[in-house]
Amino acid sequence: QKSGISAEESERAVNLAPSIYERIGKEEGFRHLSKLFYDRVFADDDAQWFLSIFSSSTKEEAIDNQYRFFVQTFGGPDLYRQKKGKYTRLVGRHANYNIGTNAAHRWVQHMELAIDEHNQLKDDAEAREAMRKYFGFTAHYIVASMEYMRSDQLSGGTSIDSGRVW
Repeated sequence: QKSGISAEESERAVNLAPSIYERIGKEEGFRHLSKLFYDRVFADDDAQWFLSIFSSSTKEEAIDNQYRFFVQTFGGPDLYRQKKGKYTRLVGRHANYNIGTNAAHRWVQHMELAIDEHNQLKDDAEAREAMRKYFGFTAHYIVASMEYMRSDQLSGGTSIDSGRVW
C-alpha cells in the first residue's frame, strides 16, 4: 500500500452521487482534464525519464485514450470499451512500460495539479479529494501488479498492439 490509500477509499470516486462524470462536465470536462494532465507531462523537462514512458504515443492519442477511460470509469458511457474492446486491463495496458514507484509519484503529481487547475472542480472539494485518492491508489496498484503479470496478460505497450492503438 505504497499510496497510503485503501482500495475502499479509492472506490469512493466511482460511487459519488452525483457522479464525477456529471460534476466535471461530462465528456468535455474529462477531455479538458486529460489535456491539462498531458500538457504537464509533455512539458516535464525536469524528468525526461518520465516523458519517455509516453514515447510510443502522440499527445493527442494519449489524451484520447485517457479521457475515454475516465468517462467510462467515473459514470459516463463506455467510450473506452468502444475503442479498445471488452476488457479494460489497466495493468496489462501499462505492463510494457518502465513504470516504477517514482513514475507513479510523478504521474499522481501531474494529475493532482491538473485537477486543481480544472475550473469545474475548483469548488468541489469532495470530487477533488475522491479523485486524488482514486488516482493515488490506482497508480501504485499498477506498479505493484506488474510484478505478477504473465506475458499472456499483456494488452498494450510498444510491442504488443500494432498501430499504436493501446
